[in-house]
Amino acid sequence: MRTFKRVLLNTLLANITTQMVWFGFTFWAYLQTRSVLVTSILGGSYLLLLAVFSVPFGTLIDRFRKKTVMMLATVCAGLAFAITSAIFFIAPAEDLLDLGGPVFWIFLTILLLGALIESIRGLALATCVTLLVPAEQRARANGLVGVVQGIGFALNSVVSGLAVGFLGMGVLLVIGVVLIVISSIHLMFIDIREPTIQHAEGAVVKVDFAEAFRMVMAVPGLPALIVFSTFNNLLGGVYMALLDPYGLELMPVQAWGTLFGVCSIGFILGGMIISRVGLGANPVRTLLLTNIAMWAVGAVMPIRESIPLLVIGCFIYMGLITFAEASEQTVLQKIVPFPQQGRVFGFAMAVELAAAPVSTLLIGPIAEFWLIPYMESDIGRSRWEWLLGAGSTRGMALAFLLASAIGIFVTVLALASKPYQVLSGTYRTSVINDLLARESPTDQAQTDPPSDEDDHLMTPEDG
Repeated sequence: MRTFKRVLLNTLLANITTQMVWFGFTFWAYLQTRSVLVTSILGGSYLLLLAVFSVPFGTLIDRFRKKTVMMLATVCAGLAFAITSAIFFIAPAEDLLDLGGPVFWIFLTILLLGALIESIRGLALATCVTLLVPAEQRARANGLVGVVQGIGFALNSVVSGLAVGFLGMGVLLVIGVVLIVISSIHLMFIDIREPTIQHAEGAVVKVDFAEAFRMVMAVPGLPALIVFSTFNNLLGGVYMALLDPYGLELMPVQAWGTLFGVCSIGFILGGMIISRVGLGANPVRTLLLTNIAMWAVGAVMPIRESIPLLVIGCFIYMGLITFAEASEQTVLQKIVPFPQQGRVFGFAMAVELAAAPVSTLLIGPIAEFWLIPYMESDIGRSRWEWLLGAGSTRGMALAFLLASAIGIFVTVLALASKPYQVLSGTYRTSVINDLLARESPTDQAQTDPPSDEDDHLMTPEDG
């Protein structure tokens, strides 16, 4: 546990550094250009490449020692930040923010690759739980991982906003390089004892998307759940692209970063509520009802250009996200056979993550060239002012409202659909089967001699 805690602390420092630099660049780019097209490109590119590389990154972790992979990821991130720091101080600001010029794309590509490669650290941390922590303490270790992730998310936006507002982007990049170097040096002195390459499953599993797709299709109702979550992420991409510009139009970057960090407490509060009251007898239903509540909050939040309304909306929205994600994970863990969960979870994550960047990249040009000019025109103001009020952010508010209305409509249809009934039935059947299995006598299984096939079965100690 002591070694694991050191790895956990090191990963926290590396993750905070990377996200601080990336969030800071997003804030700075919008403040310099006042263009939602820029933020949509940044957010969409990051999410799209993260979806593409998540499975290969996982395979890389399985094939090499964990410390080697983590050190490689940290060094590459530090090198990327060092190069972007040099470009920032050498290149003129107008070239750095010119979307039609090469300097912007070179800078963005290097910074983006550094942030993506460092994300390997988070995946490697999950395998370190199996490698370093005794089986009876793994639940506690996973709880620590969740706490660290929540702290990191809250700190990232606060530190980014304050750094960009008071110090500037150039100083933020230099700080990022220094912190990554500190993280690398600290990692060098952590003794992660792995004399041979160890894997959570005991062996490297071949990455096979076709087989994962077949497994998904074999579970009644599961394809519909993935399609629903993917569509939700598609709509959620609107918020990913426009929420930062919306907040930065209403307040200074320091205040927006701090506010977003405070609202992130909603994640922690949502998790505490779930740990005490659960998700109900049918998490499928909980998932859909939560989505209706989320879209309702998203529709009310922008009806006026109001900071209190924005704060309350973001706080409630983040708390509801915890319920939605926990419900989906609970359903998947129950209806998918354990030996197939890794591949099915990976396939679902890749598909669902790939949806948000599509809408994130699309909504930027739509808002920049259509919605915002429309709401600034006399026709747009006269038609929507009764509902959305007045102000410079009403074009983005209209985008939020339309996405939320579509989300509510689709979720209500899902509640009345046959796939919802099928998936709920599959979940209930799995629960009943588990109860029957616990009540079944196991004397015969205990007295029978082990067969050759037993060699392939996982034990609790295998993780």
